[in-house]
Amino acid sequence: MKILVTGGAGFIGSNLVDKLIDEGYKVFIIDNLSSGKKENINKKAIFYKTDICHLNKILPLFKGIDYVFHLAANPRVIFSVENPIESHKVNVDGTLNVLYASYKNKVKRLIFASSSAVYGDIKKLPLKENITLNPVSPYGLHKLIGEYYCKLFSSLYNLETVCLRYFNVYGPRMDPYGPYALVIGKFLNLKKENKPLTIYGDGKQTRDFVYVDDVVKANILAMKSKKVGRGEVINICSGKNYSINYIAKLIGGRKIYLPARKGEMKHTLGDNSLAKKLLGWKPEISLEEGIEKCEGINQ
Repeated sequence: MKILVTGGAGFIGSNLVDKLIDEGYKVFIIDNLSSGKKENINKKAIFYKTDICHLNKILPLFKGIDYVFHLAANPRVIFSVENPIESHKVNVDGTLNVLYASYKNKVKRLIFASSSAVYGDIKKLPLKENITLNPVSPYGLHKLIGEYYCKLFSSLYNLETVCLRYFNVYGPRMDPYGPYALVIGKFLNLKKENKPLTIYGDGKQTRDFVYVDDVVKANILAMKSKKVGRGEVINICSGKNYSINYIAKLIGGRKIYLPARKGEMKHTLGDNSLAKKLLGWKPEISLEEGIEKCEGINQ
């Protein structure tokens, strides 16, 4: 069986590729290495360095592919606020290209990496898939458009699709650098360098963190499940949320507080009951255990 992973050199994508290869699948990767890293690429995978924004270049690469995991994106909320045109090109136009290439090449199913950013700053928690959405960043809107495109391709072109709304994913290979770094990776790196932990706002904002191994399992279950394939949207989350201050306390070190950033939600907390029902999935790694794993890698 042949599987193609867009963004397979990135943080989540490369972890997914490793697991798929461990399970005996033949895996192909499309990645332009704008944020993915060559050292993340599994040596047993077949790698194409190209951009999902170029339809003519990627179209032939989907020939003979059974399943597609679409993880390629510009996945930063703040970047999308500052660069909405560039972000749209990758996250919306690129997604449409991947869907079209999958349809034209008769791919069996496409699994789309969406995001909890589609919800926006909603006060009523936990966040369920069927509530009214109000994205507060271009990135959140882009992912929502991607979800609608998936459902449309299922209904119009009979391409099986399923959308997984990732909450805050962390684990090995997360990016600890730059202004858009994931908070756990950034804090671990700052601690390693004996620098203060940088917190935007009062640190009371909360996030639902989910370990990357659990996310990988959810993706593979979404590929195999007979209960999905018509554009279903499913939260992939822990069902628990923790403040940034608590994360800083777990990791330890000095803290400095800076002004809050625009476009970021105050609180996230997901309901994962639909994932249990449709995929048979539940998270297995606690936040404390996950951070301990990351600290071991980061030393």
